[in-house]
Amino acid sequence: MQDSASKDSSSDRGQRLEVVVSGDEGSARLDRVLAVHSPELSRSRLKSLILAGQVFVAKPSVAKISIAKGAINPAPVRDPAYHVAAGDTITIDVPPAISAEPKGEAIALDIVYEDDDLIVVNKPKGLVVHPAAGHEAGTLVNALIAHCGGSLSGIGGVCRPGIVHRLDKDTTGLMVAAKNDAAHKSLSAQFADHGRTGALRRGYLAFAWGLPNRPHGTVDAPIDRHPYAREKMAVRASGREAITHWEVRKAFNGRDGKPVAALLACQLETGRTHQIRVHLAHAGHPLMGDGVYGPHFKTKANQLGPSARTALDALGRQALHAYLLAIEHPRTGEILRWEAALPEDLLLLQTALAATE
Repeated sequence: MQDSASKDSSSDRGQRLEVVVSGDEGSARLDRVLAVHSPELSRSRLKSLILAGQVFVAKPSVAKISIAKGAINPAPVRDPAYHVAAGDTITIDVPPAISAEPKGEAIALDIVYEDDDLIVVNKPKGLVVHPAAGHEAGTLVNALIAHCGGSLSGIGGVCRPGIVHRLDKDTTGLMVAAKNDAAHKSLSAQFADHGRTGALRRGYLAFAWGLPNRPHGTVDAPIDRHPYAREKMAVRASGREAITHWEVRKAFNGRDGKPVAALLACQLETGRTHQIRVHLAHAGHPLMGDGVYGPHFKTKANQLGPSARTALDALGRQALHAYLLAIEHPRTGEILRWEAALPEDLLLLQTALAATE
């Protein structure tokens, strides 16, 4: 092994590591080769660095150019199963490790309900749920720690106290967090059951491109990590069961008088990463504003009226809102149900879409 940076036994400081593949590591997989050469980094840490685009592979002819002299790294390799060859140079940019214990931050919360056992908030767009690489602070967890003090459940781990489910960064709407371990166990069991036998209900409002050819339906398709774009999910036979129920709430016409978009109400029977976004795209009706799963639908914006197009351009996120949450209270057994109105940006989109009819 060769290093271009001295290795520090502590991975708490950001550093750049460079290793040259010898060919006798026992496997050609990128993640396994790195595990051999970088024992101070756990396998899960290495995998997360690969998926985050922090690992680069250069062939011998390219690797001769010294990075120290200002050469630009090749494109990152985001597939842990990528096969490297003897002589390849692997560069790892290791950012500072996330603090083991997030700190409380004075971040405003829209609190819908709170008691000694749980807290329900209406999450705004742009708020990450818990600390992770690239989002070490400014998260919902930091806000909850500041608001609740030390009362949050610790079952979720030091980086995820009280967290029993998540919403994507740019998905708005209702979330519940546990304030003690008993509540955490109860809520986690309810979310694991996905409402099949219990009171749990999760409802989403989604603005999607096009109009389904029937008033309601179900997407039952397994979801797994995308085979090439590892930051994405995809419908794959190798995936885990994923079921989304939907119904049309409203149809919106374009400038030609034909349906161009629809407001769908979705309910989840499972809880996979990006589930609604992946399932609706799979069904041919990706979310408006979703640059990950619906970029090929951008040309449809030409069918919108001026105000609707302006509202969509200003949205800057997927048009998805968690409007409904129902649970069984972990202590009293009472069925609690909350609804959150559309946030301002989606309300503007809805109004503008309706105006083009």
